[in-house]
Amino acid sequence: MDDDLRIATLAAGPLLLRPWLPDDMPALIEAYRDPAMRATLRMQVTDEAEARHWLQVRQEGRESGSYFSFAVIDRDLGDELVGNVALKHPEPGSGSAEVGYWTTARARGRGIAPRALGALTDWAFEAFAGDGLVRLDLLHQVNNEASCRVAEKSGYGFAEVLPARPPWPLDGHRHARLRSGGVR
Repeated sequence: MDDDLRIATLAAGPLLLRPWLPDDMPALIEAYRDPAMRATLRMQVTDEAEARHWLQVRQEGRESGSYFSFAVIDRDLGDELVGNVALKHPEPGSGSAEVGYWTTARARGRGIAPRALGALTDWAFEAFAGDGLVRLDLLHQVNNEASCRVAEKSGYGFAEVLPARPPWPLDGHRHARLRSGGVR
């Protein structure tokens, strides 16, 4: 895998999207104290051991090229951690991959998620164009109206309802964005 992908950093206005670092552990644990995040994310981070594991999974994903997770840092707020965006499983020749994100409680409602997701989307389509990436999917449970708004603001149009399946108790939405900017 290209070393540039392993160390890629992105910018979106005052936001810096960079690889996660061991020094991010306290801010990561604090972010996961938010009940809204705990209710919507599969992997939980409640202590240093879980945070270390969470960070290790992200590092291994970058090294293998299967998962690119970026810490979203707001440079206007003294380099405060405000979120995470990720590209999951960009398999060569598959044509599609999945994106995901979360924002800290303090960062919500400030347009951070759409800006960060937009930067990730542009990077993914450019970085993986040679592998045939043409579609990115964003998935969320039907009761997560905020994620629907973020998807729409980021150019991810509603594509379909997905039936509930473990570990998710509710049906979900799949939003999609095509490399050309279209929606499927």
